[in-house]
Amino acid sequence: MSDSGRNLPDFKAVQLDFAAHIRNPDLNPAPGDVEARRMKIYADLFFNNIKSFLDSAFPIAAEVVGATRWRQIVRDFVHLHPSESPYFLQISEEFLTFLHQQNYADLPGFLLELCHYEWVELSLDVAAECEQQPPLIANNPADPDFLMGRLAISTLVRALIYQYPVHEIGVSNQPSSPPATPTYLLVYRNADNAVRFLQSNPVTHRLLELLVEQDAATALQTIHSELSAGGRAINTEKFMLQGRQTLAHLYDLGIIQGEITNET
Repeated sequence: MSDSGRNLPDFKAVQLDFAAHIRNPDLNPAPGDVEARRMKIYADLFFNNIKSFLDSAFPIAAEVVGATRWRQIVRDFVHLHPSESPYFLQISEEFLTFLHQQNYADLPGFLLELCHYEWVELSLDVAAECEQQPPLIANNPADPDFLMGRLAISTLVRALIYQYPVHEIGVSNQPSSPPATPTYLLVYRNADNAVRFLQSNPVTHRLLELLVEQDAATALQTIHSELSAGGRAINTEKFMLQGRQTLAHLYDLGIIQGEITNET
């Protein structure tokens, strides 16, 4: 009677050789008992599938880096990165982790932020929330007061701050250093399930941050107090009017949601 586990060490060795060759055929020889033609098919399919996905996930980054260097980076990723997720859709997130860890000195300083921005767009596009809650206006008032009601931030919104203006970067626009002021962006998926972005500012970002725990009126009052404490002369009436306008705009885009009334 044969021992069922007798050949396991040899089998594991073949598996490791097979995987190492697929990860980097230039450095690791193929297993000796696998036909070279078949081995090349496996290796090419594996690499090209991953590269194709990364090409579609980071189209601008790939174009900026250039085809030859991008292919080398993808090869490094396949060869060196021990991905922790088995899910195909999380390859782009693993690639971001890899870029952060490698910190390639020859790549543009903005590349990591650009890749993160492109990844956010992809992650929102495939997010599990298939439908946003539609904006609700209680009793449909003709002139809703966005300070009178309960507001919440959509789960399909990402408030981002970058050193570089990542939404403007392309082959013909590659900043050599970050500008003096950071770039504030809101990336969101709208009611039509289309991913969009909105250039924002520090006040709007702070407003969204406060709306997690405060109602709109309290949030605006908090920001007003913070700006005043910082030495800025703020006209209260004008500030609250601008705050209402900002809330209305964010509401129309679906970035914030909730019930609005004119009740006192």
